Amino acid sequence: MPVARRDGWCVRWRLSALPDVTHLASNARECIQALGWNGPPALEDPLNSSLPLADFRHEVQQAIDSALSEQRALVTPVGPESDQLLDAIAQLLSGGKRFRALFCYQAYKAAGGTHDHAAVRVGAALEFFQGAALIHDDVMDDSAVRRGAPAAHVAFAQAHREAGWERSPERFGLSGAVLAGDLCLVASEQLFLDSGLPLEELNRARIEFNTMRSQLMAGQWLEFVISNRGWKNISTAERIEQARKVVQFKSAKYSIEQPALIGADAAGINPTDRELLSRYGLAVGEAFQLRDDVLGVFGNPETTGKPAGDDLREGKRTVLLALALDAASPEETDFLASLIGEENLTSEQVERAREIFITTGAMERHETMIRAGAQTAHEALAATTELTTEGKAELAELIHVATERNT
Repeated sequence: MPVARRDGWCVRWRLSALPDVTHLASNARECIQALGWNGPPALEDPLNSSLPLADFRHEVQQAIDSALSEQRALVTPVGPESDQLLDAIAQLLSGGKRFRALFCYQAYKAAGGTHDHAAVRVGAALEFFQGAALIHDDVMDDSAVRRGAPAAHVAFAQAHREAGWERSPERFGLSGAVLAGDLCLVASEQLFLDSGLPLEELNRARIEFNTMRSQLMAGQWLEFVISNRGWKNISTAERIEQARKVVQFKSAKYSIEQPALIGADAAGINPTDRELLSRYGLAVGEAFQLRDDVLGVFGNPETTGKPAGDDLREGKRTVLLALALDAASPEETDFLASLIGEENLTSEQVERAREIFITTGAMERHETMIRAGAQTAHEALAATTELTTEGKAELAELIHVATERNT
């Protein structure tokens, strides 16, 4: 197992196989096992065990906490009311897998970067950017839960009710979430600029940093448009194409590919290796999101932090759904269509949807796509010529961490 030692800390991944289908909600396991699908090998979360990544995660959290303290100092003259915004951000950013920070950091080191702690701060800036995306996404999707806690807009609305204030609690919650997300964007920009990277490295990284931010906003809008426009009167191929485009620009690029490129660009990666790293990152990112879509239907809420079937409730047109609709019977098609965007899904409806995803072969095809993405990533990484041997080993390990997970 590769071990990397950086300035006194150890970054190591220990991938321990867990019992089959531990990533599935308990009430789905019996049905799915009876149908002959045991799912991918579930892996221990590398960020929640005692040794792997503990020091790295601590460094990132310290950078986040420091940036939050700076923001509190800046808004103190406004008054204590501002604490609500920052408390909501702190709550959200106290958890998470830190994939963006991790891929950025490891790509930076693999490409020969030497300013470790500055690279950690750049990674923390990416975590703030994700925080903004999550807060605003929950508003747009009307999601009530994030990482096992009330979403920001829900928490703000509840605080309004408990205080007995005037006007609409819901409107207050939505407005607070918009501002909290905006403040995350401000903090992300400031932390990136003040990361401590040498100016030459910062300028190289900034190009992809800017690209990432613009493309995510457009990708978020694309998903919103498709979820409202629907999939009537279009072919399966068009549905899959639309769903994969959303996967790319709503998740894959900003979650994996672009953080890796930001780190590698800062370190001065050569053009050929950069193209290969981009291919690696996009393949991992797509597989990462496809796994997320599986967990959105089959995941255990205790580990995913979101209710089972939430993607269906939110009307998300996923690749998994497109594959199921392609092979479903007319009755099954009508049933699945009736669930899309249905806020009051029952556990029985979710269970029936899971069964359809299995019996139509959609899950098998979906898993094949995930494995193909992982294979593409391995091949692209192996073809690089100037990344360090140790760095390539770490990035190869991250393929498994990102795509074979249960949260």
